[in-house]
Amino acid sequence: MSEEVLQQASPGLIPGSGTARAAKPTRLSPSFVSWLQAGPMMLVFLAFFLIPLVFVVIVSFWDYNEYQLLPAFSGRGYTDTFEGCIAQLPDLCTIGKTYLKTLKLCFMVWAITLFIGFWVAYFLAFHVKSKTWQMGLSLLCTIPFWTSNVIRMIAWIPLLGRNGLVNSGLVKTGVINHPLEWLLFSEFSVVLALVHLFTFFMVVPIFNSMIRIDKSLIEAAYDAGASGFQTLVNVVIPLAKPGIVIGSIFVITIVMGDFITIGVMGGQQIAAAGKIIETRVNALQFPAAAANAVILLIITFLIITMMSRIVDIKKEL
Repeated sequence: MSEEVLQQASPGLIPGSGTARAAKPTRLSPSFVSWLQAGPMMLVFLAFFLIPLVFVVIVSFWDYNEYQLLPAFSGRGYTDTFEGCIAQLPDLCTIGKTYLKTLKLCFMVWAITLFIGFWVAYFLAFHVKSKTWQMGLSLLCTIPFWTSNVIRMIAWIPLLGRNGLVNSGLVKTGVINHPLEWLLFSEFSVVLALVHLFTFFMVVPIFNSMIRIDKSLIEAAYDAGASGFQTLVNVVIPLAKPGIVIGSIFVITIVMGDFITIGVMGGQQIAAAGKIIETRVNALQFPAAAANAVILLIITFLIITMMSRIVDIKKEL
């Protein structure tokens, strides 16, 4: 058998040596490897977010009556939601006032959680020198999450009620003559409970951004004659902006769709977007509930989009 025929039959053999030549391993492209790594998360995202979201949008365009869903294209869920709104212009209709109330509560909670979260993170990042203490104190903030949100909400009722601890203390000390009615089942109690529940979601991202700030930049600012306020405004806040935006997105998205806290702490007397969806679901008006969910999603998405323009979140995740 000639050498040429031998090479064609056994290309792995080196001519004249009789030994097998090692085959080169197949190398996967970096982009293909990246897709493989992201594949499981993409499947989870697809199964638990995108597909349910598509179903919600589809159902929002179905027709319905008092007894059943009618899988036929209809915009009744949206028209029923905004019924009479155009006729009442320039006054806001009920649904408009409800969404405006939701935005108001969301803004109040966001502002308070941002204020508290920023200063807690600032203390942990710049005044606590030990890394061990920083981690320990930040973990201390997670203690409230060891109990249910409902339990933490209910715990406010004996404190803020008409005969609760706060009113009793104020009456006995002579600060007030009559119990304060607005402490419970009001916007005050709703905002207080939401701040209590969700401030942690603001502390952690801001602390994560502040802990990465080079301390030499702070020293350089002081050496250049900057005051503490100037250093805060021109150095700390710009560098902590990614954490502020991420924390704000967490708080806003949770508060916009909340209905349990608003229902419990508001005494079922405060309307909100989440309460509308709950009411529609309880009345078995699923297309109308889905329509309100889509509207709420669009509003929340617009808020997040505006906040995302402040900083490129992709670089921080």
